[in-house]
Amino acid sequence: MEQVFDLLTAALLPGFGPRKHKELASRVSLAEGLAHPGHHPDIFTRAAQDQLRSGEARRRAERELALARERGAGIVGLGEQDYPEWLARIYDPPLVLYVRGTLVVGEGDRSLALVGSRAVTPQGAALTRAMGRDLALLGLTVLSGLARGTDTAAHRGVLDAKGRTVAVLGSGLDRVYPPENAALADAIAGEGALVSEFPFGTGPEPGHFPRRNRILAGWGRAVVVVEAGEKSGALITARLALEEGREVMAVPGHPSQPGATGTNQLIRDGAALVRNGADVAFELGLLPTQPAESPGEGLLGHLHRDQPRGLDEIQQRSGLTVPELLRQLSELELGAKVRRLPGTLFMRI
Repeated sequence: MEQVFDLLTAALLPGFGPRKHKELASRVSLAEGLAHPGHHPDIFTRAAQDQLRSGEARRRAERELALARERGAGIVGLGEQDYPEWLARIYDPPLVLYVRGTLVVGEGDRSLALVGSRAVTPQGAALTRAMGRDLALLGLTVLSGLARGTDTAAHRGVLDAKGRTVAVLGSGLDRVYPPENAALADAIAGEGALVSEFPFGTGPEPGHFPRRNRILAGWGRAVVVVEAGEKSGALITARLALEEGREVMAVPGHPSQPGATGTNQLIRDGAALVRNGADVAFELGLLPTQPAESPGEGLLGHLHRDQPRGLDEIQQRSGLTVPELLRQLSELELGAKVRRLPGTLFMRI
């Protein structure tokens, strides 16, 4: 607990961040540095030194811990067992994470970020939601940023399948943004986790989102970009993922569509081309062979227009593996041949 308290104290200091922490750690322990900040004037600003000497820094950390308890949140420090292990390896990992929900130890190799444009097209939103649902059914943890558009569709898709999703915020946990996603945030906290590195009361300032994006990029194995304009924040996430040695995948689009500019460029630059959750699973090595180019029309024979059927029943009738079945159902849905209902039920249109 003392280590977390020191990390929280440091994280709240003006001008102190992950890179300063790394530099300090090359000299002395964090506890030693906090006790004698004047010995390291290149690391601790004058304001930070004054706060440490007066005791204000530790009083503020105590207030943050009290707020976390009041609001049902936890604070996890870098180096603790619950801290995401892949995130801890990035160049500048957050010193602390504020968490509503549950962190799962060892989930990094089965986690990925699903991101894209806020101004997503209806087709892109439908694809993202289907992809989130299908990846959740494969047992993957899907991260996104709770923003409007693609992020919202990704989280909702995972929740459709009762899977695990993590939302990384660019604000404090008590300042959910956008505000219309407050109910969605509560649902995510119930099935997965809401995460932020920002203290309580922090608003959604523009400069916070690039910092948020590095967490999305570094948490798991890959970043999948569905739609992204030329200057989309999703492209920043993809670039950060590449810098950290993560896999990057992108959904192609017609060149005339603004939301395809970024994803098509990613593919030109070497990102894997993916069309659905099965393609993503193949790229991650979860499928033995590349999925077929188009779904077999024979699957439609196992679906009815008047009576929905569940995924288990369709699989039993068709004999397809779950990943291949999900891929075909997703493409049939996008082709307006199948309608997906709540509870992973499907019916023919």
